[in-house]
Amino acid sequence: MERFLPINRSEMKERSWDYVDFTLITGDAYVDHPSFGAAIIGRLLQHYGYRVGIIAQPDWKQVEPFRVFGQPRLGFLITSGNVDSMVNHYTVAKRRRSTDAYSPGGKVGLRPDRATIVYANRAREAYNDVPIILGGIEASLRRLAHYDYWENKIRRSILLDSKADLLLYGMGERAIIEVAKRLEQGIAIERITNVPGTVVRLFSRPNQKHILLPDFDDISKSKKTFAESFMVQYENTDYLTGKPLVEPYGNIYVLQNAPAAPLCEQKLDNIYALPFRREYHPSYKKAGGVPAISEVKFSLVSNRGCFGGCHFCAITFHQGRVVQSRSIESLVEEALKIIEEPDFKGYIHDVGGPTANFQNRACLKQEKHGVCKRKRCLGSNPCKSLIIDHQKYLRTLRELRDIPGIKKVFIRSGIRYDYLIYDNNTQFFEELCDHHISGQLKVAPEHVSPVVLEKMGKPQRKTYDRFVRKYKQINKKLKKEQYIVPYFMSSHPGSDLEAAIELAEYIRDTGKMPEQVQDFYPTPGTLSTIMYYTELDPRTMQKVYVAKEPHEKAMQRALIHYSHPRNHRLVLEALTKANRKDLIGYGPKCLVKPVRGKSRSRRSR
Repeated sequence: MERFLPINRSEMKERSWDYVDFTLITGDAYVDHPSFGAAIIGRLLQHYGYRVGIIAQPDWKQVEPFRVFGQPRLGFLITSGNVDSMVNHYTVAKRRRSTDAYSPGGKVGLRPDRATIVYANRAREAYNDVPIILGGIEASLRRLAHYDYWENKIRRSILLDSKADLLLYGMGERAIIEVAKRLEQGIAIERITNVPGTVVRLFSRPNQKHILLPDFDDISKSKKTFAESFMVQYENTDYLTGKPLVEPYGNIYVLQNAPAAPLCEQKLDNIYALPFRREYHPSYKKAGGVPAISEVKFSLVSNRGCFGGCHFCAITFHQGRVVQSRSIESLVEEALKIIEEPDFKGYIHDVGGPTANFQNRACLKQEKHGVCKRKRCLGSNPCKSLIIDHQKYLRTLRELRDIPGIKKVFIRSGIRYDYLIYDNNTQFFEELCDHHISGQLKVAPEHVSPVVLEKMGKPQRKTYDRFVRKYKQINKKLKKEQYIVPYFMSSHPGSDLEAAIELAEYIRDTGKMPEQVQDFYPTPGTLSTIMYYTELDPRTMQKVYVAKEPHEKAMQRALIHYSHPRNHRLVLEALTKANRKDLIGYGPKCLVKPVRGKSRSRRSR
């Protein structure tokens, strides 16, 4: 069995190495599983013959932990881990989280805030002349100037604040191998300026054709200019149509090269066939292991990219809209590895990706012309060119179900319910209900207000209602008692108290109280975050209502769980403020009772 990549000097010596080519620093514990980006990059470089050492969650308060392997021959590779370090540390209310699923034993405090920047600065201190290359989602979504929710301001490209030499954005497999090859050839890092999927710092405006974005000073002063700049970035995320972008910072220029091409089926298969141990490093056993592995250890990643177009999701900005999927053979081969695990109980927990039932490119046009810049595949209404087909996914699930030793194959990734209901062939829907859920199907309508749904990039309520009816019809036919668990979001741009009350009334009428509610979290790289900060819709530059005051956000959240006693005061206040006292009382349509002591003669209201 393939050994873990070395995490210290003694493990390096066991391999008879006296140096590493790359030192990979990650804010997560070291988990050698293909659901962890650091593991993929490490194994891929190993496959190409490079020596990689892993420094997981180093003590950033001193420099020595960054010298554990000595000076790397080619460079430092730095990532905050699978999650943005600020999202990892703080709730939407900016309160410190009490656990960290990506750390041994779930312990908090093992990585710094803004981990990418801190690690890069320490690596520079450790070996000043070694190239520093950033990657991962934190770097990818902060590759150009961005709104930072935690400081409530526009921050510079993370490339500048980290003083790194190069940044890989998106899924970095193509870019890292190209950069590694050039470094191996002796090309200086400052001359590696044109690799697709990379961002570099220049001291003069490049000669190549590019789109010049507004200067950092201008976007810092003008929310409208910032929104316009982001929209240009958002429209240049496709590898066929995307242009190089240049963002000026006085006499310094940050160049974002065009996106890297997505991986074809064979190359994606090759990634997941790398010799992962599929487990956390044994040094974490005493601490109780790494909690994050539990959800993915017996799961299969079948696809990347998403053409769903949800405005609050950063997948478009990170992975792109072109869906890439693995072959059925590759997924079956990985499943055969899973069933050999001693703690495997017969259940595949998930087969999916950003959106489980997206397994093909959205349309034939994308093959030659790329994705449309302004037109969306889904949203309020599907594009007429959208190919709606679940057959490959269906064949995959059938083959996995037929493997001896597998009792059940679940689907826990998000199912795009509108794409599902648009499919006139109901085979997949029926088999989903019959074989791949256990009593509940989680879907995300997010809201019911037409204004809010439009700002979210989600389909209108009638589509969700149609889906619910079909789901009930299929389960009745199958004689199964199964339910839908809807996810809703509060305080998304466009949502005021009236919209929140509309959602509460919908929940009342359906009789299904949602299990959990997510406050909108303004993270870098989404259209919704731009709306939140600028109070403008960057697509139209029209004003957008945004709930920013914590108390109003609390009222919107409380309305979704209006029946819970702890929310009584907030719901009462929200209804009074919105002039909806008709919903306060004892009737069947009322959301909340009056405060105690009020006259009961008003019950009829």
